[in-house]
Amino acid sequence: MAVEIELKAHVKDSEALRLLLLGKAQYLWSFEKEDTYYFPTTNSDVFKNSDIPKSGVRLRSENKTLTDGTEKKIVYVTYKTKEVRDGIEINDEKEFEVCSNQYGTITVFDEFLKMLGLKPGYSKLKKGWAFSNEGINVELLEAEKLGWFLEIEIVVNDIDDQEKMDITIGEAKKKLMGFLSELGIEKSAIESRYYSEMLNEKRG
Repeated sequence: MAVEIELKAHVKDSEALRLLLLGKAQYLWSFEKEDTYYFPTTNSDVFKNSDIPKSGVRLRSENKTLTDGTEKKIVYVTYKTKEVRDGIEINDEKEFEVCSNQYGTITVFDEFLKMLGLKPGYSKLKKGWAFSNEGINVELLEAEKLGWFLEIEIVVNDIDDQEKMDITIGEAKKKLMGFLSELGIEKSAIESRYYSEMLNEKRG
């Protein structure tokens, strides 16, 4: 199984951090991600007894601009189970690509999900830059209505033994915290809430 160990932290000076990352990590691309989350309707017989996670099913359109100026547009569908331990997310994520370079697919897949008995809930928009540093995926981004964040994650693959997985997760958490410290970001800046929770609080 594949597990994501990740954290996000509030960023005070995005430009200073971007320049620091350019010196410490490999720059990959700029991106814009637009997400919509779908949830079962109350009258849906199809999903009445399903295992759809509480976080819903995410339909994402992503536009990447690579270092050579090439643009790549992708549509993803994602669902995951989430857990937060000490402000760090541990996610079992399943994801597949719907279509590349055809944004009309968004409309078609939206209709498909609605036919199955899912309805769109909240949406979010994130823009920023992606980096890589010694096995750590790094994103410096602005989340619409919420401000600037640093997201860092390590993906652990194909460990079926739970004891070994727990050890690996512990090691990954230490590595993430060490990188956060290396960037000069305090532990107090870690945000344990999901973006959905923060958006709901914004709506009041």
